[in-house]
Amino acid sequence: MTGNKKVTNKDLWERRIANVPRGVSTAYPIFAERAKNAELWDVEGRRFIDFAGGIGVMNTGHCHPKVIAAIHKQVDSYLHTAFQIVPYEPYIVLAEKLNEKAPIDGPAKTIFLSSGAEALENSIKIARVATGRTGVISFVGGFHGRTLMAMALTGKVLPYKKSFGSLASDVYHIPFPMAYHGVSEEDSLKALQYLFKADIEPTRVAAIAIEPVQGEGGFYIAPFTFLKKLRQICDEHGILLIADEVQSGFARTGKLFAIEHSGVKPDLITTAKSLAAGLPLSAVIGKASIMDSVEPGGLGGTYAGNPVACAAGIAVMDLIEEENILNRSTALGELLVKEIQKITEKDKRIGEVRSLGGMVAFELVENSDPHKPLPDLAKQLTNKTLEKGLILLSCGIYGNVIRILVPITAEESIVKEGIQIIEQSLKEL
Repeated sequence: MTGNKKVTNKDLWERRIANVPRGVSTAYPIFAERAKNAELWDVEGRRFIDFAGGIGVMNTGHCHPKVIAAIHKQVDSYLHTAFQIVPYEPYIVLAEKLNEKAPIDGPAKTIFLSSGAEALENSIKIARVATGRTGVISFVGGFHGRTLMAMALTGKVLPYKKSFGSLASDVYHIPFPMAYHGVSEEDSLKALQYLFKADIEPTRVAAIAIEPVQGEGGFYIAPFTFLKKLRQICDEHGILLIADEVQSGFARTGKLFAIEHSGVKPDLITTAKSLAAGLPLSAVIGKASIMDSVEPGGLGGTYAGNPVACAAGIAVMDLIEEENILNRSTALGELLVKEIQKITEKDKRIGEVRSLGGMVAFELVENSDPHKPLPDLAKQLTNKTLEKGLILLSCGIYGNVIRILVPITAEESIVKEGIQIIEQSLKEL
């Protein structure tokens, strides 16, 4: 509200253009006023179903009462002391919960930070100190963040790397296995062996970082057999395996961490997004011996592990158990796939439908041909669904993948309503 005049989306968009740089991309010209579970209302009072969840941040829904209560309780006590100066119990409690649940072989320790990119940066710092090596390997199509090292690890130039100049050194990329686009496990493993022969010997590699399910890259699921072979290669050469669970973590796939589906135990796990239900909090969880390799003062940050965010994280961890969120994620994925497959029977522009629990996506291609992606259709679809009251995101190397990150706590009727909007929008395009 400005005086007696109610603000509009148009007003705010004009102010956004005038005051915020264009490098901060904004998908849609609507401005949030309030949100609840899987629904959002803009400043003009229009209701939207939220299939984006703040890019995978709202697994337990917008404004869950137990999370809000935990935040209010902490706010009434203190907001900030800097954990490196005066520590506090919420940081310890949340670390204990993560160390207990994380799929790490042996005792684990956790450091808290503020963003997913910051978690990735620190995981590489830790890996380099622990191994005494500098080389890092990641995957084509992977997204790890927009800071310097995270940007180097990211396996896509546009829009993340364009014009930013030299990036962090000693970073190498190999193909991510995606059978739908003709890249097999064997292709990826062969590329890794070529890399060891042509560019960097394995004894100089500190870590291999992989998303068990690529996020921005298109929701491609790393084959479990591939992850097991990667673990074997890392063990053979003394390389640390980093699982980037920033988007795939916190119950999105039906497990607390997606890599649990494979039975593989990484050395380090990075997480963020749904960890604190919307508050800025990230973490690196790892083997205690590895985490302790860095000298005191080498890790941290002024706001890292903020007490209010930690309180929200504790509430999220409790909710996952109390409300059976893991099973609900599996059921959500089954529902989404079933409903989307009904559309594929009528519309051959939908190619592969992928799902690991509630992490679901589908490709838009010409006449079921995976070699003919339709990125323009994906953009048209997300714009059309917005007109009809559904917030939807695209992603992928070719920009033709539609991903669904609706809160796991969403009511079935809301989910079905969202899918119906997708179906109707496709009919009109």
